[in-house]
Amino acid sequence: MGWPRKRSSPARQDSARRLGLWRLARPWLPLVLVLAGFFGAWYVAWRRLGPELQGSTEYQVTRDRLVVTPRPEWIRRDIAEQVYRDLSLEEPLSILDDQLLERVRHAFALHPWVAKVQRVQRRYPATIVVDLVYRRPVCVVETAGRLVVVDAEAVVLPDEDFSPVDKARYPRLAGIESGPLGPVGTRWGHPRVAGGAEIAAVLLPAWESLGLERIIPSAMPQSASDREQTYELLTRRGTWIFWGKAPSAEGPGEPRAADKLARLQRYLDEHGTLEGTTGPQRLDLTR
Repeated sequence: MGWPRKRSSPARQDSARRLGLWRLARPWLPLVLVLAGFFGAWYVAWRRLGPELQGSTEYQVTRDRLVVTPRPEWIRRDIAEQVYRDLSLEEPLSILDDQLLERVRHAFALHPWVAKVQRVQRRYPATIVVDLVYRRPVCVVETAGRLVVVDAEAVVLPDEDFSPVDKARYPRLAGIESGPLGPVGTRWGHPRVAGGAEIAAVLLPAWESLGLERIIPSAMPQSASDREQTYELLTRRGTWIFWGKAPSAEGPGEPRAADKLARLQRYLDEHGTLEGTTGPQRLDLTR
């Protein structure tokens, strides 16, 4: 029988581990020292020269090098020009600024015509490329003696960007008693406006051809929930059309919004008008 092997103390085991790690790391030590020296020198140089380089015209982003997604025909103002001017008031835009991309993203995201900033890229020489999703007006809300334009999500759009002729082209939502709860670029804040804007977005392509005049929320009991709200359409010649619920609130058994629009278009194709042979009539799209 052999003697039991003597076990090493924890201190000796720790010393042996450190020695093994040292032997493994020793061949890499010169490279580590060279890299440390390089980055240390680079950091010192950047601390000294960074502010001067950021102010150099070679690294500054000029207006023509702030490239954004082409704006659609319904937006007449130069959004990029406006955002560039606001950003430049703080300091010159330099691609060497670590915070520049976030500053640009934030500035565009706050603009009322921008629904989403998909991507902000830095390119050379001194160029910033911004991919945007723009808001589209779909509805004019009639409230308190004024007309307010909103998009499909009931976000309020800048009033100064629409002439009376512009506003006349869009579906009109009537019967709204309260104004927007927030500033331009935020949602209206009332479920009736949200539902009406959804319906307007569906009807917009065919609004003129169908001869429609207004979208009107139906009178509802005070105990009814917002999702039970229904809407009616009125044509310019007096026909009432029961549309039903907004697309996002459609329940089981109710035709989809696209099907309701298709039914109106078929009726128009067959009769040449949404009015009956004897004049205005009542149509129900939920049956």
